[in-house]
Amino acid sequence: MLGNISNVKVEISVVLGRSVIPMHQLLRMGRGAVIELDTNQDDPVLILANDKPIARGEIVIQGDKIGVSVLELLRGYN
Repeated sequence: MLGNISNVKVEISVVLGRSVIPMHQLLRMGRGAVIELDTNQDDPVLILANDKPIARGEIVIQGDKIGVSVLELLRGYN
């Protein structure tokens, strides 16, 4: 049975924050534009599996790589 599970692909996404902006502002944005998010740099991030929240984590930077360390599994996933 483990062989079947190992072939299942899951899309993992990490939500750093959210922002709501008017469409006209979005259309005027170009390269280098900054979108302000509703979070601080030390706030936990939300980890999604196939667009469903499964955990909270924190951003980890190792050299030129960016990763996420899992802090807490959300209810129903532990």
